[in-house]
Amino acid sequence: MRISTLALLFPALLAAGVVQAADKPITLRVQHPLPSTSSAQKNLIEPWCAKIREESANRLQCQIYPAMQLGGTPAQLIDQVRDGVVDVIWTTATYASGRYTKSEVFELPWVTRSAEASSKALWTYVQDNATDEFKGVRPVFLHLHEGALLHFADGRKPQKLEDLQSLKLRAPTRLNSRSIEALGATPVQMPMAAVPESMAKKVIDGILVPWESAPAIRLQELAKYHVDVPEGQPRLSNTIFLFGMNPAKYDSLPDDLKAVIDANSGLEASGWAGRTAFDDLSGVYRDQIVAAGGEIYHLPQAEYERWVAATEPVQETWFKEVAAKGGDGPALLRQARELVERYEAERQ
Repeated sequence: MRISTLALLFPALLAAGVVQAADKPITLRVQHPLPSTSSAQKNLIEPWCAKIREESANRLQCQIYPAMQLGGTPAQLIDQVRDGVVDVIWTTATYASGRYTKSEVFELPWVTRSAEASSKALWTYVQDNATDEFKGVRPVFLHLHEGALLHFADGRKPQKLEDLQSLKLRAPTRLNSRSIEALGATPVQMPMAAVPESMAKKVIDGILVPWESAPAIRLQELAKYHVDVPEGQPRLSNTIFLFGMNPAKYDSLPDDLKAVIDANSGLEASGWAGRTAFDDLSGVYRDQIVAAGGEIYHLPQAEYERWVAATEPVQETWFKEVAAKGGDGPALLRQARELVERYEAERQ
């Protein structure tokens, strides 16, 4: 029986095709809500993508879609990555209101200090207590910022609790809103992208954001007066951020590429995110704002303690919500604080 040359070559051609397919780069579609000029993209998302590209010898690549370029709203990002509309997201997890009740402990007032230590605390806490809240998403890392402070537009210069009455302040999440309300101001929830226009049109009098947000909204142009806490004290609030991946996309990767993702995930990646994108940069952004004419007012310790006392109902309400879901709020808060202090000690 004669065998054609093509038949003899077919196995080799097939093998070559398999190798070529295996070597073809895999592109991860990464969507987030901020502009491409934001600190989050420049100092967090792009460096992570560059790292996995290098460690995979260019076989893993990212296509980044800032400012929701693939559609949807920031609050829909969690569902987008769960449903496979996108492969990876970076977002404020608690834009999806009510899903992350146990994890929200890190958004309670006066809990967090540095972004690095608090981000490690968040990762560890979630592994111990709240993996169920992230069902359907594979967290690559979780992080917090360095703590939010208040920034005010023209002529607003509050120095004590009473000065906040009737002011409208932007807040990113429901617990941040409760903290603002407890201080006597009116919270207005809106995504970051809406802040510049709202400030310019005086829809809001001020905003609650960390220094890190300055590039995304050109904070030095929006606000000239900034209220911070006494040196070394925890700030008013924080926000839970998720850099998460679609589980099916992860499962579809060959083992060696899964290993690249794994090596850039977890506790150390969470600490890296906090340190690199927040702790290392907040002083730079703060100094730029001062150079542009901004004034920073640090609350005196006695006034700070009044603010702390005023926000106690926020944690009491959270305790009740956790209890309704079968959790022990006071115990979870204690653990969160202990983890923050543990990782802060490691930074010294």
